[in-house]
Amino acid sequence: MFSKPRDAAEKIPKTACLTAGRDPLQFYIQHRKETMLDKIKALMDMKSKMHEIKRELENTLFDVEGPDGVVRITMNGSQEIKEINIQADHKDLEKNVLEKSFKDAYNRAIKKSHELAAEKMKDATGFNVSGLL
Repeated sequence: MFSKPRDAAEKIPKTACLTAGRDPLQFYIQHRKETMLDKIKALMDMKSKMHEIKRELENTLFDVEGPDGVVRITMNGSQEIKEINIQADHKDLEKNVLEKSFKDAYNRAIKKSHELAAEKMKDATGFNVSGLL
């Protein structure tokens, strides 16, 4: 945009510099430093919010069942499986039926964890990130 700080300083209205009692170049440099510090502070705040969300997700548990109710998975918001339950009256099912039920329950749990994370992110940032996860 500007090749030199002096070029950029010349674009600053002289009244802004006069009210500050500074040389336009010094005014420009100080303004840039303040802007950079504001951005760094905002990034640090965002980082602490993300750590807080991560802790909340790790402590949030939910249960999801497969469509046939044979398998129930307990997972946390960080997608860690905490428990798998197979209904006692279905233990004699064929292997492929049990595998399909587990796969369906697991996929539902992953989808629910994505929705939970997107909801927490939206609450913290105000942005809808459901399509990004």
